[in-house]
Amino acid sequence: MIYFGLLALAVGLGLPIAVIGGGLGQGRAAAAALEGMARQPEVMGKIQTAMILALAFIESLVIFTFVFLFLMKGMLPADPAAVLEAIKGGAK
Repeated sequence: MIYFGLLALAVGLGLPIAVIGGGLGQGRAAAAALEGMARQPEVMGKIQTAMILALAFIESLVIFTFVFLFLMKGMLPADPAAVLEAIKGGAK
């Protein structure tokens, strides 16, 4: 029954870790694009297009993680007492 505990831990920590990583990635991508635009204003359109595409890919990974963890949450039992009973029964 350690499975349910690890599943709950993954659901509880997986999304925050994905959001933090996505936020850091988006921040670095935007900073690099702004720096590139400041250095070469003539290619601003191309850099902006590439930055928006990169931000969309990063955000899609966070949304994918959200959907995956939402599906994993559905695998957790609705009644915590049932999990405790299964753990107590398995310890005998």
